[in-house]
Amino acid sequence: MAKSAMKLTIRDAVVADATEVARIAGEAYTQYVARMGKPPAPMIANFAQHIQADTVLLAETKTTGKAASTVVGFAIIIEKANGYWLENIAVGDGWRGRGVGKQLLAAAEKYLKGKTDSYQLYTNVAMAENIVWYKGLGFVETGRRTEAGYKRVYFRKGLV
Repeated sequence: MAKSAMKLTIRDAVVADATEVARIAGEAYTQYVARMGKPPAPMIANFAQHIQADTVLLAETKTTGKAASTVVGFAIIIEKANGYWLENIAVGDGWRGRGVGKQLLAAAEKYLKGKTDSYQLYTNVAMAENIVWYKGLGFVETGRRTEAGYKRVYFRKGLV
């Protein structure tokens, strides 16, 4: 069935979704293992813990006429002492380039409005595609440093 026959919805994750979130992370980040020489940090996160402690938004599709839905992406928002962070955003195989990430980002920003005037994120320097994507969406690079053995690029985006 064509992807156009599916509708994308965003909802809050529940603990039972942790396996699906881990699957999406694997699909999204496996391509970077060879570049980095180890699994990216988002692949080894404790997703059940994030769902319990943070805000995890899921993008899912529901095929017209079918009861089941499929998780195709997620975003994790955390609050740290220095503000809100988009800790992870990932889209599964076959769904990248279809606007799922942008819809997740819009949902994250809707959640953050009224709570903060900006938020931050980081990505790995080896994830050049992500750096380009974030810059194209209005994120401003604020620094680069190595943490926990990962070479990271930090960004901030203001909310209007």
